[in-house]
Order: sequence, then C-alpha cells, then structure tokens
Amino acid sequence: MNKRTAEESKRIILAAARTVFVEQGYTHANMRDIARVAGISVGGLYLYFKNKEELYQTFMLDWMNNLNDRTHEALAKFEDPVGAITAFISISIDFARTHKEMIILQGRERGFSFGIDLKRDFFRERRKRIADIVRKGIETGVFSACDVENTAKVIFNILRGFAVSMVIDEDALFSAEDCVNLVVHGLLRRNDG
Repeated sequence: MNKRTAEESKRIILAAARTVFVEQGYTHANMRDIARVAGISVGGLYLYFKNKEELYQTFMLDWMNNLNDRTHEALAKFEDPVGAITAFISISIDFARTHKEMIILQGRERGFSFGIDLKRDFFRERRKRIADIVRKGIETGVFSACDVENTAKVIFNILRGFAVSMVIDEDALFSAEDCVNLVVHGLLRRNDG
C-alpha cells in the first residue's frame, strides 16, 4: 500500500467514524459499523486503529486540529488585536454552527472520561490564543488594562456557552457579530478626557 492510499484510507475511515459516532454515539458505535460505512473490512480497520477508543481520539483530534488550523490561518492575516479577536470569535462560532452534530455528540457523551487530557490541552491552547491577542491589544494601547488570563477565560467560556446552548437551549444562541461587539467594546481603551 503506498502512502497516498494509506492517507486516503485513513481519511475515509475518519469520515465513516464521524457518521457512525454522530448517529449512534460513542457508547453504541462499534468497529464493525464503522468498517461497513467506510467500505473496508473490519480487519482493514484494525490495521489503522487498534480499538474504538483510539479511533475516537484520532477523530476528535482531527476535528480539533481543523479548528486550530482555521484559526491560525485567519489570525495570520491580522496585525491589529481587534481584527484578531473578531476573527477568533467569528471562526469559533461559525465552526460550532457548521459542526453542530459534533457539539451534540460531545454533550451526549459526558459519561466517559477518556480523552479528557486531549480536550484540556485543546481548551488551554484556545485560551492561550485569546490571551495572546488580549495581551497584544493592551501592549499596543488598543485594549484597556485587564487581567489577561481571566479575560481569556471569560471570552473562551462565552464561546463554550454558545456551544452548550446548541445542545441544551437553542433560544440562547447569539450571532458572532453580537459577541464580537460585546467583547470588543468591553476591551477597547477609552480616553478619560
């Protein structure tokens, strides 16, 4: 099997895993169903993943990396902190809306704790990116002085609240623009004159 074929096979397996995990949840999904949806044998599936847990973690990591890559690409276009925080918030909300089934899957699967370190690392990285933007905004005089780490936590948790609302209370959803306006206007430095 050449490298291209192996990469393509893995992509097909991850797409099938997404379908099965979203439809059945992690607990009820099994490797046989994932193999069937991927159009490969169960033995072929085990050549790539030793078990369902490893496949799920790879699937989640792929999803997290996709969001981080999109965020990184967007942030590279902005020197100004207002543009950067706007991009971060917009991408986070749009990504959650676009991948609503993933958010619902995570909400449904609160009972298992494997992969928690992976999620914690992902969340820490997201908060760090926000903190870097806020810090730069303070250093350049665009944002008011504030506790950078706590501000990053607040912004991050506003975005997490959006994701949770997708599962529990869709009436509580808000637009990226409304979120950006609230955050940016709260951060902008005001002239005291």
